[in-house]
Formats: sequence, C-alpha cells, structure tokens
Amino acid sequence: MSVQERKQRERAERERLIVATARELAEQQGWDAVTTRRLAERIEYSQPVLYSHFRGKREIIGAVALQGATEMAVAMRAATAAADGPRARVHALARAYLAFAERNPAVYDAIFQLDGGLAYAREDTPEPLKDAFAALLESLGEVAGDGVEPGLFTEVFWASLHGVTTLTRSGRLPPEETERRVQLLVDRLPVV
Repeated sequence: MSVQERKQRERAERERLIVATARELAEQQGWDAVTTRRLAERIEYSQPVLYSHFRGKREIIGAVALQGATEMAVAMRAATAAADGPRARVHALARAYLAFAERNPAVYDAIFQLDGGLAYAREDTPEPLKDAFAALLESLGEVAGDGVEPGLFTEVFWASLHGVTTLTRSGRLPPEETERRVQLLVDRLPVV
C-alpha cells in the first residue's frame, strides 16, 4: 500500500468517525449539542482537523442525512421484500418508515427537518436521497391507481407518513393510534 493510499484510508476513517460521533451525540442529546468543539473533543482531534473534512455543522448534518437515507432505503426494501401483494408491501413500507423514524429521530431530522446543504427534488439531488425516494416509489407506484402519476402519489403518501411521524413525535397525535392510521391509509388504496 502506498503512502497516498494509506493517507486516503486514514482520512476516510476520520470522516466516518466524525459522522458517527455527530450522529451518536445528536441521538443522545439533540442536534443543538453537536458543535465542532465538542466533536473535536470526542474524537480526540483538533478542530482544524475536523474542518479539513467538513466546513461546519451544516455539512456534518448533510453527511448524517445521506448515511441515514441509505439506511432508510435498505430498511424499507427489506420490509417490502418479505410482504406478499401490493397492499401488504405498502403496509410493510409504512411500518418500516415509521419504525426507522422512531428508532433514529436525530437522523430522521437530519434527512427531513434540518439544513444539511443538500438539494432535494432536483437534478443535483444526491443519490442516497434519490434512492430513498425510489424505495418508496417501488411499492407505492404499483398502487397509485389508474390515471394517477406514481411519483405524485408517492409524494402525497410520503407526506402522510412524515406528518404522522412529526405529529406523533411532537405529542400532537397519540402514539397508540399509529397502527390504525397506517391501516386507514392502506385501506384507502385503489388496489385490491
């Protein structure tokens, strides 16, 4: 292994450590607790080293969001792969989405609530975000119904899941009714 390859590997490992530490700190104490000073202390590198990887907290949030979007897509695809039939896939998809958001609230916020400097719904949207949407579209597109554009239907269904997530987390919807909300959405699908 050349010196250059070793330095690239070490740099990539430091970057992974920064992102993992930011994510852990955010999940434990919230995003307000994630500062470059605190991260530098936790990873035992100087702030200039941290800034050599990320220009600031915004880029760190973006890195966590991309990592989280990848994980969310994997979780949704795993859930839908085990389901039999279009309705069952949508039900599994909704449950997987809501479970991911519940297990990873800081990551969910990085993806959908915070400014990580990422482009959404544009040509230059990063691939992990496009893939997370594609994971939704794969199951929802098949149940959109005649004359309904699958992408638009997916956006509306996704907005419903996001609403359930955020309203439940904020205490505006009782969590014990979440499964009934999902069932109501699935029962209203045009596919039998």
